[in-house]
Amino acid sequence: MSTAQTGSPVQRETAPAAPPALTHPALALSVIVGCQLMIGLDTSVVTIALPGIRADLGLTTGGLAWVQNSYMIAFGGLLLLGGRAGDVFGRRRVFGAGIALFTLASLLGGFATAGWTLIAARALQGAAAAVAAPSAMALIAASFTGAARVRALSIFSAVVGAGAAVGMVLGGVLTEAASWHWVFFINVPLGVLLVVLVPRVLPAIAPRPGRFDAPGALAATLGMTALVYGFVRAASDGWRDGLTLAAFAAALVLLTLLLLIESRAAQPLMPLWLFTARDRAGSYAGLLLAVAGMFGSFFFLTQYLQQQLGYGPLRAGFAFLPLAGLQFATVRIVPRLLPRLGARPIVTTGAVLLTAALLWLSRLDAGDGYAAALLGPFLLLGMGGGLIIMPLNATVLASVDPADAGAASGVAQTMLWGGGAVGGAVLVTVYGAASRPDGTVAGMTAAFAAGAVFTAGAALAALLTLRARA
Repeated sequence: MSTAQTGSPVQRETAPAAPPALTHPALALSVIVGCQLMIGLDTSVVTIALPGIRADLGLTTGGLAWVQNSYMIAFGGLLLLGGRAGDVFGRRRVFGAGIALFTLASLLGGFATAGWTLIAARALQGAAAAVAAPSAMALIAASFTGAARVRALSIFSAVVGAGAAVGMVLGGVLTEAASWHWVFFINVPLGVLLVVLVPRVLPAIAPRPGRFDAPGALAATLGMTALVYGFVRAASDGWRDGLTLAAFAAALVLLTLLLLIESRAAQPLMPLWLFTARDRAGSYAGLLLAVAGMFGSFFFLTQYLQQQLGYGPLRAGFAFLPLAGLQFATVRIVPRLLPRLGARPIVTTGAVLLTAALLWLSRLDAGDGYAAALLGPFLLLGMGGGLIIMPLNATVLASVDPADAGAASGVAQTMLWGGGAVGGAVLVTVYGAASRPDGTVAGMTAAFAAGAVFTAGAALAALLTLRARA
């Protein structure tokens, strides 16, 4: 059996492929990170603008939820296909195409005049992000080695982790200063600049000829869609609703079918050997669980600031600055800690901090102010998020050859953004069940408690699976 099948981290690192020479490594990394920032921002920048979107387009609560869910479902469902596309057609080419499509979708979203056109534009944004994101992480793996790769991953992970919080700030500024349309238009000049720079500064990595696993892509996309729809439907219509039960049944069948397809495919979309190495499997689980709890809570924090404390979009956005600032600062320290301590203590500590923050938020009362009740949890969320994402990404990439980086990073991004989609849907479901009998704040605190269950699971996964070594 080949090392690609066994997935042994030690074996895969013994003879790494030499990275292509970069004429401008700092500029190349800036392009990669710029794309990831644009994608990460759009997971949250729209959240602050939702009240304005609802008033302008006349959306119902369910329709408003799909402005977010359509992006996350398309993103999470198509990431595996995006990773494979980078392998087959060339990562630089697919990366540039994804950015171009994302820019076009943002332009369409900014000009939307009806709810359905905005939801369609958001779904197109998610599909484009799924094309570009796996190649972003794979380009880092293929272009940098050793300490340079650790530094690149540090910056990349800072953007991934803090992008959602920065999106809250930017969304508040744009919505207050202009209108909700500008949370989409802001992507256009950045996207155009990135499209121009991609062929000039990124290396041309030879594609790996092959074919797409179309049945696997279809099962993954439909299965993820059904799963998230089931949770969204349960939040509005209850767990006994016929469509809710049908959605969960379809998700179970489709995701089981995905595993069967991938176990037999000659060129699988999601190679199952990626889950055979303990460190890598634990890293995937940690990404899924940590992001499910952390990103899912941002929606309710925004609602609490605007509905309970009466903050406008700008003030609500700036309330997230301590979280984003501490997360950026923490991620800059992690590369120095990782070689000395290894991933396990760092990731476990980060997950424990996230859990403590969400449990703290689960004790909110309607009259609690920002300084007394929110600032402490925001700081814990920032530090915890900064400790988690970079070591997990580094562990995933350290255990595969650069030739397999597209598949490995595609699965990592699927876990990360799929966790955001499923976690957000679960927390909305918990909120709906608790708020109906006990009110809005009780629903929010129940959602935070549910998020703490996810992040505690991430701590347990890190403690049990990541190796205790530097």
